[in-house]
Amino acid sequence: MSFIDEAKFFVKGGDGGNGCVSFRREKFVPRGGPNGGDGGHGGSVYIEVDAQMISLIDFRYRSHFKAERGGNGGGKDMHGRNGRDCIVKVPPGSIIRDAETGEVLVDLTGAGDSFLAARGGKGGLGNARFASSTNRAPRKATPGRPGQELWLKIELKLLADVGLIGLPNAGKSTLLSRLSAANPKVAPYPFTTLKPQLGVLQFEYSSPCIIADIPGLIEGAHKGVGLGHRFLKHVERTSILLHVIDAATGNDQALEDFRVLERELAAYKSELLGRRHVIILNKIDLIDQDRLLELRNLFKAEGLEVFAISAQTGEGIGGLKKRLAVIFDDSGEQAQ
Repeated sequence: MSFIDEAKFFVKGGDGGNGCVSFRREKFVPRGGPNGGDGGHGGSVYIEVDAQMISLIDFRYRSHFKAERGGNGGGKDMHGRNGRDCIVKVPPGSIIRDAETGEVLVDLTGAGDSFLAARGGKGGLGNARFASSTNRAPRKATPGRPGQELWLKIELKLLADVGLIGLPNAGKSTLLSRLSAANPKVAPYPFTTLKPQLGVLQFEYSSPCIIADIPGLIEGAHKGVGLGHRFLKHVERTSILLHVIDAATGNDQALEDFRVLERELAAYKSELLGRRHVIILNKIDLIDQDRLLELRNLFKAEGLEVFAISAQTGEGIGGLKKRLAVIFDDSGEQAQ
């Protein structure tokens, strides 16, 4: 399934129905008065979170959402029926903006959260509403009011507890497949992950957590280089960031790879540096133990927690899962 995380769409509340001009016309009832009914109110457009959705793919096929118009009033004091509301389903983590001004209207994070996007128009008044002691036969009715309409922009920021970040070909997708039942594309060349992937890590004695594999970052990503900030935004809601580092590139290069990731996070949004960061030294099956020890010590000297694994062979994966369980139990952190 395609992953779409931005879209523009149009919403319009239903117009109100028109009021009716009518008079009683009954045999043996002299001086029949006005009996024109009111028009019904137009339906409204609501945006509602559907916890089963993870992408904005539906907006590729539909970009206009309109609620039903209110019914017109009728004679014999019959009011028009109200128009049906239109419900637009979106994934958790959706941010709704005014497409013209860019103003954030609402941030929808929880299942069942909803937002009134376009209010329906009020129904017009029938002539029965205008009868008075001085005007017993009003021939006045009002039209329904138009529903509110506007263009909106929706932006999806995935809700995940753990974010996997790293340079291209660091082994993030393979690691995700080891930690969860996800089946991302894995290949021996850069940028095999072109869209964020989600997986669920099941713990033995605690609640599961959601892991997001963010497409590979390169230097200048915060400026849009490579896959750029389009995907950097998906780490904003994570509470733990796992830096997947290719240990086989050499000690100096591995440390520089981490520096690149650190700089890109800081340049995109400095508060990301305040999250919990864990270094994952991947591909340890390709280096000897002495070199691995030196590499561990380099990162520990930076005050960072380090885990050594081979996502390819599965070495160290069990220990990493147990450590992640402890981190969640100790901190109680969840994605915001």
